[in-house]
Amino acid sequence: MNYLKLFSLISLLFIAGCNDTQSELQMLKQAVAIESSDECHLCGMLIINYPGPKGEVADKRSEQINKFCSTRDMFAFYLQPENKRQVTQLFVHDMSKMPWDEPNDGHFIDATTAWFVIHSSKRGAMGQTLASFGKKEHAQAFKKEFGGTVYGFEEITMDRL
Repeated sequence: MNYLKLFSLISLLFIAGCNDTQSELQMLKQAVAIESSDECHLCGMLIINYPGPKGEVADKRSEQINKFCSTRDMFAFYLQPENKRQVTQLFVHDMSKMPWDEPNDGHFIDATTAWFVIHSSKRGAMGQTLASFGKKEHAQAFKKEFGGTVYGFEEITMDRL
């Protein structure tokens, strides 16, 4: 009988330990500040030297957040099949909350819920970029002023980039 209690206790501790590990794996990463020396994960350019929205990607292969000088570079990285499978989170600037020429770290949003304007007259680090917004109506207002086409996250493809 004592063995049965001991076995039950050990089993319970083991299950609890597994649940803690699962919780740790499921913890969400947060967007991080872009420092003056940060280089784009894709092209190597200094991120802060360029206007327009930036992107950040968290993936399973690294504890670090990969930073990008533009949303275009972020999508070019993300849409590669070998990277897409590894990505756990994507962040972009909400450009309705900051000036185009000086995006700041206080306005990152989840890219998977964002709206994007492609082919506007506004330029980012690599020329054409995707203007990112937290609300569709803000993306539509931007489109009205600067041109382009509004897309949701799932509609962004390599062909559209």
